[in-house]
Amino acid sequence: MTLKTYYPRTIAENALEELKNHLDPEIEVITGTDIPSPADYEILVAGRPTKEQLEASPKLHSLIIPWAGLAVEASTIMVDYPEINIHNLHHNAVATGETAMMLMYTAAKQIIPIDQIFRNNDWRPRYQPNPARLLHGKNILILGFGSIGQYIGGVCHAMGMTVDAIRRNASKESSFDYPVNVYPPEDLHKLLPKSEVLMITVPLTEETRGLIGVKEIDLLPKNSILINVGRALVVDPEALYNALKSKKLHSAGIDVWYNYPPDEESRANTPPADFPFHELENIVMSPHRGGGAVEIEQLRMKHLAALLNTASKGEVMQNKVDLTRGY
Repeated sequence: MTLKTYYPRTIAENALEELKNHLDPEIEVITGTDIPSPADYEILVAGRPTKEQLEASPKLHSLIIPWAGLAVEASTIMVDYPEINIHNLHHNAVATGETAMMLMYTAAKQIIPIDQIFRNNDWRPRYQPNPARLLHGKNILILGFGSIGQYIGGVCHAMGMTVDAIRRNASKESSFDYPVNVYPPEDLHKLLPKSEVLMITVPLTEETRGLIGVKEIDLLPKNSILINVGRALVVDPEALYNALKSKKLHSAGIDVWYNYPPDEESRANTPPADFPFHELENIVMSPHRGGGAVEIEQLRMKHLAALLNTASKGEVMQNKVDLTRGY
């Protein structure tokens, strides 16, 4: 029996070939912006599904968001379709985790301002007090312990850090390849005073919006490092800016922001926040590109194929999204 899937976009030929190479033969994937006729697909792959795509096929039972998390458009429209299961792809967990590690190292060593000076043949910073912090032996608190957080935890353990983590279902039995202490969200304030690195990987929900504010940053040890590859609004922007400017925080590395360009024309000149973070030397700024890499589309296709193969076998699909929680 054929499992029909509709992917309403044009997929590059090499990516489509990658998908087909990993798909079971019982699965048919239809691509393109025109809704197929007859519309008898059972699975829709779309990050921002439309009403027409959701209602065209009476057989539709599952929506696959081809990335982690939910766009606002998807979370809004899917409320009207409770009978359709929603699933994520976590293909970019390693890419995002590597970006988080890059931000952590770069922030800890404060190498960017040194790089800019040295490009002018200026050696003077070498002979001045070194602001770099060691990471070996430090305690890291990973706020959000899904695929990305678990990857980061493994790398941090390997480099000699002590790993604590917070996740909603902390009591769930899980095994990890490295020692990690997993706590529930209500333990956040207890953990912050010993967290020399705060790594944020949680999605934005009603529970996480503004979770890290003035009080939470004040609880961190002086000269702590804050890294955010989750969502910007988890951290209060004014509290973050003031903590960096006053040197309460040693440094920060940020890949997710408060303002995004509304259209293509504004991409060349849109401040990412209402505070002048760009004036600070102790922050590393990345324009939300952490989940990308040359290989990312091939990884997306492999993960999509694995999810579709599971559905084709009649097994339970992984990465199910709880719409009420937003992830």
